[in-house]
Amino acid sequence: MLLESDNAAVSPLVRPIVVDPQASSSVNNMVQNEVYEDAADYNESSEDDEYHDAAEGSSAPAAPVQGASGDTPHMQNVDTAEGNASTSTHIPGVELVVDLNLTNLGINARVPENPEMRIHDTHPQQNIIGDVHRGVQTRNQLRNNRNAGLYSAIRESGQQNDWSFACYVSQEEPKSWKEALKDSAWVEAMQEELQQFQKLGVWKLVERPENYKKIGTRWVFKCKKDDRGVVIRNKARLVIQGFRQIEGIDYNEVYAPVARLEAIRIFLAYASFKGFKVYQMDVKSAFIHGVVEEEVYVEQPPGFEDPVHPDRVWLLNKALYGLHQAPRAWYATLSTYLLENGFQRGLIDCTLFIKEQDGDLLLVQRIMQDKFEMSAMGEMTFFLGLQVQQTESGIFIHQTKYVGDILSRFQMSDATPIGTPLPQNHGITPDLKGEAVSPSYYRAMIGSLMYLTASRPDIMYPTCLLARYQVNPKASHLAAVKRIFRYLKGYPDTGLWYPRDDNFDLIAFSDSDHGGCKIDGKSTTAGCQFLGNRLVTWQCKKQTCVATSTCEAEYIAASSCCSQVLWIQQQLRDYGFEFLTTPIYVDNSAALQITRNPVQHSKTKHIEIKYHFIRDCFEKRLIDVVKVHTDDQRAVLFTKAFDKSRFDFLLLVNGIKVKQE
Repeated sequence: MLLESDNAAVSPLVRPIVVDPQASSSVNNMVQNEVYEDAADYNESSEDDEYHDAAEGSSAPAAPVQGASGDTPHMQNVDTAEGNASTSTHIPGVELVVDLNLTNLGINARVPENPEMRIHDTHPQQNIIGDVHRGVQTRNQLRNNRNAGLYSAIRESGQQNDWSFACYVSQEEPKSWKEALKDSAWVEAMQEELQQFQKLGVWKLVERPENYKKIGTRWVFKCKKDDRGVVIRNKARLVIQGFRQIEGIDYNEVYAPVARLEAIRIFLAYASFKGFKVYQMDVKSAFIHGVVEEEVYVEQPPGFEDPVHPDRVWLLNKALYGLHQAPRAWYATLSTYLLENGFQRGLIDCTLFIKEQDGDLLLVQRIMQDKFEMSAMGEMTFFLGLQVQQTESGIFIHQTKYVGDILSRFQMSDATPIGTPLPQNHGITPDLKGEAVSPSYYRAMIGSLMYLTASRPDIMYPTCLLARYQVNPKASHLAAVKRIFRYLKGYPDTGLWYPRDDNFDLIAFSDSDHGGCKIDGKSTTAGCQFLGNRLVTWQCKKQTCVATSTCEAEYIAASSCCSQVLWIQQQLRDYGFEFLTTPIYVDNSAALQITRNPVQHSKTKHIEIKYHFIRDCFEKRLIDVVKVHTDDQRAVLFTKAFDKSRFDFLLLVNGIKVKQE
């Protein structure tokens, strides 16, 4: 059987030529060469001709070439089990009788029952595009499957709202009002602001008097985000250039009380003790409800000037953002309205309004909606930069979003996490010979960390320690600050845990670090106050005088803690609590004796008299000083650094935990 192996690899049908074996060897050699040439000519014929010729030789289907070997190109007569299909074929130049073997197989080759019409090749799996287990797909099918996978991933992640917000609000803040007018989303936000002015009668268009100057206005654009950082609203605010106001002409008194973060934490601790949910409401454009008593003329809003009277000015009837007296005017309007409707203002915290009646929350909302345009924001989740998570077992306060923001701001998002914010033997000194670093960059990092201490007492001490070197920071100080950021990278969702239990006793802890400051040898005052197991306030501050002994440093720290306890006692009177003889735990016996026994003048005569008021409070039974072992002193967290195990224990006893999903 003559077989060309190269053609067999690519051709679906190969013609073998069988020659009479009686010819001489010389003739056979000659014929063999010619036969190979003729076989090549046959193989170059069209596929239709090959199948047509095969049908003439036999009615059996043509089998593909399998197991053919090119190692034996000799001529022989082949008899198959099915019988020979002989026919006369004329080859030009040679008179031969040719027998065609339509199976094209060797004698010992197995013939498959189901013939295959194509040669299969095994491709490397890494070269296959797409899913190996999927069938052949068109480009349109691939495109649809890819989009379906994207939509499925969005549904599983629960971010449908994020994508829907992105469709209707702008994701970028314009740099100027001219740029904002090119975006329909910002034009709508600006029109909404001006419509609110018209609805509330904020101003009226008048001729400018000759003796009065006009104050400029400008647009401020802000993309409002939720606690996850998703843009949910475009806010355009028209503000007044308040720096052009003149005291005595454009404004007089400007003071207005604001809520302190300590008061907010006390309120949330009370909410967890009572077991009720805290809801949040928002007054739309709150400041423009305040009535302005002075005559103030402002320019027309840029981009929205009156085409008929472009030279006129606006006379303000209500306050606008940017005015010095705007906060005071809003507080006066709000407090007056609430007091007229039966509320009582707190004696200590003037931002707290209380009314003894069932359903206070709904009552407040209903009453305020009669006067102001309100929007119910649901459960409190984000307030004054604090993230609040309310569950059945308690309230968790944290600043996870802010941690992510400052890590990104100072390029520390890829930093290596670490277990403690400060090593136990840190050795931080003024480092006068060290390499100087940028003071502005260093102060920006310290300022960001100080704001974070509103819910992260665990970084209070290292932040206050490194804040002492803001005037002339060195590379060693910057490295210590970056270590705090590395700690935040490892524990971004740590915060305060307020459990829902019935323990609401006021207790305090006081401690000091004698001579801890390496600059002037002054000691560090530390203290923390609890309502039950809820940490509500804490302090870490360098003392103003040099203490000559550990006893004196502890005594000064206890006096500072006493003043904070008295403030909390007054604050809780507005909630109906009367705390007396509040225990202050101190781990220094000499300081306790000085507080209890005013006779030891030889040891206390050099101490400033302002610190002796703790004796008066002790005699009036407002506070009590109690001895506590050093191992159980909770305030020690704010005086020095510790190893990982001791640090974790102090976090646990102070109610500082990681957010639970």
